[in-house]
This record gives sequence, structure tokens and C-alpha cells, in this order.
Amino acid sequence: MCCEDRDRNDSKLKLLLAVAMESLDSRNDIEKPLLRGDDSPVLMTQKKSTHTRDVHILSFSFLLIFLAFGAAQNLESSVNTDKGLGTTSLGIVYLSFALFSLVASPVVRALGSKTALMLGTTGYWLFIAVHLIKQTWYIMYPISLYLGFASSIIWVEQGTYLTSAARSHARDNNLHEGTTIGNFNGEFWMMFACRQFVGNLLSLAILRDGSEGTPGQTKFLYVVFLCSMTLGIILLCFLSSRDNVEKEYQDSSHSFFASLICFLKSVITPLFDVRMLLIIPLMAYTGLQQAFVWAEFTKYVVTPTLGMSGVGGVMAVYGFFDAICSLVAGRLTSGLKSISLIVSGGALLQAIVFIWLLLNYSQASGLLSIVIMAALLGIGDGVFNTQISALLGIFFKCDTEGAFAQLKVWQSGAVAVVFFISPCISLEAMVVVMLTAVCIAYGVFVYLCLHGEEAMSSLRL
Repeated sequence: MCCEDRDRNDSKLKLLLAVAMESLDSRNDIEKPLLRGDDSPVLMTQKKSTHTRDVHILSFSFLLIFLAFGAAQNLESSVNTDKGLGTTSLGIVYLSFALFSLVASPVVRALGSKTALMLGTTGYWLFIAVHLIKQTWYIMYPISLYLGFASSIIWVEQGTYLTSAARSHARDNNLHEGTTIGNFNGEFWMMFACRQFVGNLLSLAILRDGSEGTPGQTKFLYVVFLCSMTLGIILLCFLSSRDNVEKEYQDSSHSFFASLICFLKSVITPLFDVRMLLIIPLMAYTGLQQAFVWAEFTKYVVTPTLGMSGVGGVMAVYGFFDAICSLVAGRLTSGLKSISLIVSGGALLQAIVFIWLLLNYSQASGLLSIVIMAALLGIGDGVFNTQISALLGIFFKCDTEGAFAQLKVWQSGAVAVVFFISPCISLEAMVVVMLTAVCIAYGVFVYLCLHGEEAMSSLRL
């Protein structure tokens, strides 16, 4: 009996313990906080993959849009020869680009990421479309002016969007931010540099009878360009909106008028940052070297040796090495030290080309010399595009729009200067200017690197 009573008591005790444990589990389930929708493992995985997807879409969209514009830009001085209509139109494009970039930052913030990108494409679409009709100055000049405005919008937002995607990807995957920004910029600029390769090969294939071609061939080429650009614009519609993410790094208000009030802060304030002042010469030089290739190298180096039909092939070589170098340089970027080493290599290669043109180049040098120079210039362009974008993303986290607006102001302003003075200056004089500019820009950049990010952060004018 004693054993039976003890067994009965043990059973009751076990039953009570079981009931108590069940009650406790139930209570814990009630008190456990609910998972937010964006914290679920599935959605977190989707968010991580969205960042890389957006970079792929942005890169391929810009390739389709700018392979058309880039090739058309190379042909502009040949297609519109009447009173320098083509060259003057490009000068207006880049001059207005520089001026409108001053106010692009608050406009981009007010429009939002996707709207700004879509609006920016309209100027390029109109510029290509107008070549299907008879071009006159009263049509080309206003469209060129509008293209400058649209360019400032799309390029300021491109830099901001790409940097935002890189930061989000680094944060969600616990990656080094500087390395991620470098990788994302490398992929974008590699795809963007391919525009020269693909676009110029397309021109070379369609305009078989020379770079100008017959009127029918030229019109068909611009139809192909317009289709490519339209497809690129459609792809932009599939980008994710990053307005909320971008505002995490900004102090600006949501309203348009508040953004306009912040105009002086976003445009003028960066000029009181010593780091920005030390980067500006390099920004301006990137514009000079791009315009030198488009306006001087093709006209005075390529055409006299290979003829007008050789421009497309040489520019395809330039674009190929530009693309490869953009990808490699982006992958190698991890911080200020790696940026300084990569920029040093790019500056050295372009300086070699300028010295070569001054001292040892002649038309008898032949095809191989021109191809080597085009390759070296393309490598330098790939270096500067990726490294300056990464540098701005690292240094100016709180105002990426203002930083990239400064880049486009100085870059496009330098391009405009070359287009306007190109008819009035010899190749030798321009090469001397380029060699002087690269030396000054690199010297100032070395000063920035020697002082380092922390030292420069504490220095304000």
C-alpha cells in the first residue's frame, strides 16, 4: 500500500509539472514579440539579392542607353558639319550639363531615385530621335540645352543610387563597405565602358562605306540607336526605389521647398571641405582626358593615319580596355591606400601617351602605335572613373548627391572647354595642356593620400 500511494503521488506530481510546463510555454509564446515582415529570413535574403540585382539592371540599362549616345557623339562632328553644328551642339550639352549640375542635387532629392533616372533618359532619347529629321540650329541647340539638364539629373542620381546599393549590400551581408563600393563601381563602369566597344563596332558594321555612310545607312543607324535606348529606359522601370535608404545618410527634408533651402548646403558646402578641394583637379582632368580622346585624338591622330573609317575600330579598342580596367580596378579597390596605388598607375600610363605624342609620334608610326595609345588611354579612363566614384562614396557618406554633383560640374565643364577650343588649338598645344593637367591633378591627389582620411576630416576651411 505504501508503494502504491507513493507511485500515485509521483504520478500526480508529474502531471502537475507537465501542466505547469505547458502553461509556461504557452505564456512565452504569447509574450514573444512578433517578427516584423522585413525581418523574416526569406525577406532578408530577398533584400540582400535585390541590391546586386539593382546593380546589374542599372549597369545594363546604362550600357544600352549610352552605347547609342556615345557612338552618336563620336559621329556628331561628321554628321552635322554645317557651320560646326555638331561640335557646337556638344559644347552646349556639356556646358549646360556643368551649370545644371549645380542645382541637380535638390531636384534629385525632390523627384526620388527612379523618377530622376527616368527623367534623365528623356534628353538622350530626344537627342537621338532628332537625327531622324533635318537638323537645324533652332532644333539642335534647345535639345542640346535640355540634354545638359537631363544629364545632370541622371548622373547625380546614378552615383547616389549605386553608392546606396553598395552600402546596403555591405550592411546586410556584414561586408567591408569600401570594398563593396569598389566592387559595385567596378561592375557599373565596366559595363558602361563597353558602350564604346559595342557602339563603335555597331557603327563600323552599319556604315560600311565610311564613317559618314550613305543617308540611308546613317538613318538606319540612328533607328537602331533609338531602339537600344528605348530598351534601356524600359529596363530602368524594374529598379527598386531607394528613396528611404538614401535618406538614412541625408539631413534633408522630404519636401521640395526644404530641399531648395538646402541648396547652398549641398552645393557650396562641399567646396569648404579640404578633401573636395583636393579631389577637384582630378575631377576636371577626367573630363579633359575624355574630351581629348573624343575631339583631338580621333581627329589629329587616328583620322590622318587610318581615315574616317578607322575611328570606330580604334574607339572600340579604347572601349574594350576601358571596360576591362574598370572591372579589375573596381575589384582591387578596398580603401584609400588601394585607390592611391591604382590612380598612380592610371596617371602614369596616360602621361606616357602624352609624352609619346610630343616627342616621338608621327603619322608613319602606323596602326600598332595608335592601338597601343588607345589601349593606354582606355585603361586610364577606367581607372579614373571607378576610383573617383569610390573615393566620393567613402569620403562623403552624408551628402552623396552634393559630392557627385561636384564631380559632374567639374568633369562636364572641362569637356565643354575642350569642345569649344578644339577648332582653335593645335594638337601639340593640347597635349602640353593635358600633360600639365595630369601632373597637377596627380600631385594634389598624392597630397590628399599622404594626409589620409582622418587628417583631412579634421581640416575645414
